[in-house]
Amino acid sequence: MSRYFGIDTSNYTTSVALFDSGNGEVLMEKKLLPTKEGSLGLRQSDAVFAHVKQLGDLAHRLMDGREGVVSAVGVSVFPRRAEGSYMPCFLVGETAAEMLGAVNHIPVHKFSHQEGHLAAALYSAKKLSLLKERFLAFHLSGGTTDALLVEPGKPFFSVTPVAKSLDLKAGQVVDRVGLMLGCKFPCGPELEALALQWGEPVKAKPTMKGANCCLSGVENKCQKFLDEGKEPSFVARYCLESIKASLSAMTETLLAAYGDLPLLYAGGVMSNSIIRGYIENKYGGFFAEPRFSSDNSAGIALLAALSEGYEPED
Repeated sequence: MSRYFGIDTSNYTTSVALFDSGNGEVLMEKKLLPTKEGSLGLRQSDAVFAHVKQLGDLAHRLMDGREGVVSAVGVSVFPRRAEGSYMPCFLVGETAAEMLGAVNHIPVHKFSHQEGHLAAALYSAKKLSLLKERFLAFHLSGGTTDALLVEPGKPFFSVTPVAKSLDLKAGQVVDRVGLMLGCKFPCGPELEALALQWGEPVKAKPTMKGANCCLSGVENKCQKFLDEGKEPSFVARYCLESIKASLSAMTETLLAAYGDLPLLYAGGVMSNSIIRGYIENKYGGFFAEPRFSSDNSAGIALLAALSEGYEPED
């Protein structure tokens, strides 16, 4: 039995996790970064400071009463595995991981935040067997609306971007419309609750350029609806129906291009019940449960285990 420590210091959440290769269980502690009322997130300097304050306390809570040796550390060090992908907030986790590795003489494995999301979704959906197959993955969050072709590779998988949002990201739309409607940042849960109060059908048409989508028009249309006096619940529902329509169009286009591959949906936006229910019913896509959909370190801990030779049973 070996245990693997994971760290993720994203622009939304401080998170630490412990993956046990003996029983395949993940323990996790995480905490949202504090934001001022009405603001759309934090400046990077403030995010770094918040992570520094929160990381140690979360590690104490995770390890309280637990003894044993950690075999390796995993950490997210940039948003995506792409040239120029960088955010200072990930330096906090990287520094902590390097210190843990040096003091304990154990390996430190570095991943992208996006890779962590994919691994967490596979784990939560009980689909780690997909690591041996090609599949399409969709990562929708505050900083990303990407469609990815995922293929087996060393030590876990390789990722090729195949489509994206050409302007605003899905999570940005959710938060901007949410703030219009008085929701608290991050706005996903409150916007969903508001949208579920609208009981009539809402039609939304996606704006597509090939497999890529454009989402900035959704924000503009929601503002127009609000200015016209439309019910807040209608505006919230229109926002989510628009994202759902765009995701559906991306899925249709990519299935036509790459064939009938398995579909995985990851990222905080994918915890939304309206979008998830539709995609599950129409395409049979795989989803993580909400705590593994929003920013988390569980996938990072799992990737550290995979890098050290862990072989999942399923």
